[in-house]
Amino acid sequence: MATYGYRRVLLKLGGEALSSPSGFGVDPAMATQVASKIAQVRDLDVEVAIVLGGGNIWRGQIGLDKGMDRATADHMGMLATVINALALADALERIGLTPRVQTAIEMRAVAEPYIRLRAIRHLEKGRVLILAAGTGNPYFTTDTAAALRAMEIDADLFIKATKVDGVYAEDPMVNPQARRFDHLTYIDALNMGIRVLDSTAITLCMDNHLPIIVLDLWQQEALQKAIRGEAVGTVISD
Repeated sequence: MATYGYRRVLLKLGGEALSSPSGFGVDPAMATQVASKIAQVRDLDVEVAIVLGGGNIWRGQIGLDKGMDRATADHMGMLATVINALALADALERIGLTPRVQTAIEMRAVAEPYIRLRAIRHLEKGRVLILAAGTGNPYFTTDTAAALRAMEIDADLFIKATKVDGVYAEDPMVNPQARRFDHLTYIDALNMGIRVLDSTAITLCMDNHLPIIVLDLWQQEALQKAIRGEAVGTVISD
């Protein structure tokens, strides 16, 4: 049993967390750094499930701008998340953790199909669960997939780990003086139209009273602080 208030967390990562400085592709060294941060969370005796984006490999908007069918572009994005999931699983294995990859689109040669009860069993056995291929359906983002999986596996916390240390009133890259919020209600976040998390994911969390923390993955001990209930990032809750 976890020492802290959270027994099981869903960690949402952008694909860029695994990429080279250019923001594209998979850099095994970056994957190892991410794996080490996940290991620090596991050291707190917290069960961890992960959903990865695929933007470092494919962004569907590129295809849409060129007239590509939306469903085709989205399915390509789902496959990109599987590549990222396999890269992270390899990095986790190399540092001594036991990962399991499950995919919403069946590809049994490389990963298990997503089965809710099997996913929960992996977590109970202390394995790091990586959930890939989104929901398996087009028109849904990986943020929404992460929120959905968080509900299905009965997670206590949804962590959206980005390159920014919370939610700001304005883009902090444009306005360094922009206000950062320590806490927002779900309704506040929806009304503001925050770009760090899509509205469907926020609504799903709101309907199921699942707290969200938006934080900077690369800030020292940010994940551990979130698990320990210390002030970090922006909390979105009731």
